[in-house]
Amino acid sequence: MKTTAVRILDQMKITYELREYEVNEDELDAITVANKINWPAEQVFKTLVARSSRGAVLMACVPATSELNLKILAQIVKDKRVDLVPVKEIQTLTGYIRGGVSPLGTKKTYPLYLDISALNYDKISISAGKRGLQILIAPKDLEIATQTTIIKITAK
Repeated sequence: MKTTAVRILDQMKITYELREYEVNEDELDAITVANKINWPAEQVFKTLVARSSRGAVLMACVPATSELNLKILAQIVKDKRVDLVPVKEIQTLTGYIRGGVSPLGTKKTYPLYLDISALNYDKISISAGKRGLQILIAPKDLEIATQTTIIKITAK
């Protein structure tokens, strides 16, 4: 299946692997996805969309087993606060629906912050831009493809 995210990786000649899984609308969380693709949950990264108090949209990838620390993210972007955007805004901002948001190929390019824990692994899993499809990719390759900032952004 060729999603926008997959096409970007192909164009950049970045190596990846695809994993398909059965989608259940009631189970879109990253831990369920990890179980369905038979991949360790700490290596499955969920992509979250946030907005700073000044209105800047940004994205963050954190492990399924962790929570995004919004206070740390606000400090990183030098703003008073950062909040997750409401689910109803995700598709308008990214072009993707909840449960299928990829850090690659969004409608508009937003700053992306990848939790540093990704560097503990040869490969991590991210959404391929479609529910039911994940990309296994080296964190450094994701950094190259998205001009990611890799930093600690999870709760302690």
